[in-house]
Amino acid sequence: MRTMLLATAAGMLAAVATAGVVLSQTPAERVVRITAKRFTYEPAQITLVRGQPVILELVSLDRTHGFRVPQLNIRAEIPEGSTARLRVVPEQAGHFFFACDVFCGSGHEEMEGDIIVTE
Repeated sequence: MRTMLLATAAGMLAAVATAGVVLSQTPAERVVRITAKRFTYEPAQITLVRGQPVILELVSLDRTHGFRVPQLNIRAEIPEGSTARLRVVPEQAGHFFFACDVFCGSGHEEMEGDIIVTE
C-alpha cells in the first residue's frame, strides 16, 4: 500500500512539474517589420487580429519619421538608421489610418497606410 501511495505521489509531482513547464511556455509574438523611407511605408497595409499581441518593428532608412495611429493610441518616432519596437494588442476590429507625423520633406503628406484589425 505504501509503495502504491509513493508511486502515485511521484506521478502527481511529475505531472505538476510538466504542467508548470507547459504553462510557462508562451508562443513568440508575431513581429511586423515596417520600413519608413522617402514618403512611403513598406508595407503600407497591415492586417492584425483583435486581441492578438504583435510587435511593430519600425525602421527608418533615410531620416527621422513618425508613426501615428490615433484611433489605436499608437505613436512612435523613428530616428534615421534606428529601429523602434512597439508592442500592440488591438482591442477593436476595424480599419485604421496611420501616417508620418514628423515633417520629412516635400511629399510628407502622402506618407500613410492602413491597419486592418480582423475578428
